[in-house]
Amino acid sequence: MNTLHVKKGDEVMIISGKDKGKKGKVLEVSPSEGKVIVEGRNMVTKHVKPRRQGELGGIVKAEGPLYACKVMPVCPKCNKATRVGHKIEGDKKVRVCKHCGAQL
Repeated sequence: MNTLHVKKGDEVMIISGKDKGKKGKVLEVSPSEGKVIVEGRNMVTKHVKPRRQGELGGIVKAEGPLYACKVMPVCPKCNKATRVGHKIEGDKKVRVCKHCGAQL
C-alpha cells in the first residue's frame, strides 16, 4: 500500500507548474496513482456530452489531478509550506511541521 504525505482536507501549497505558489484544500487523494486534486487549482476543460433528454452538454471546467510530490502541506501555526515530520505522542503517531513543530 502506498502512503502519501498529504491527506484529504489538508491545506497545501503547489511548488511547481502553472499554479506555483498558490494554496488550496485537498479534495481527493489517490495513493495508488500518487496524485491529489486541489480545490480551484490545475483547472482543465472537459467536453461533456448530454447523457439524458433535456440535459445540456458543453465545455466544463474541472480540477485536474496533480502529482503529490508537487504539493507541500501548509503549517496552520507558522503559515509556511513545510515538510512533514512524525512524532509519537502517547500511543499515536502524529504529523508535525519541520519548521515549528506544530501538529498538522
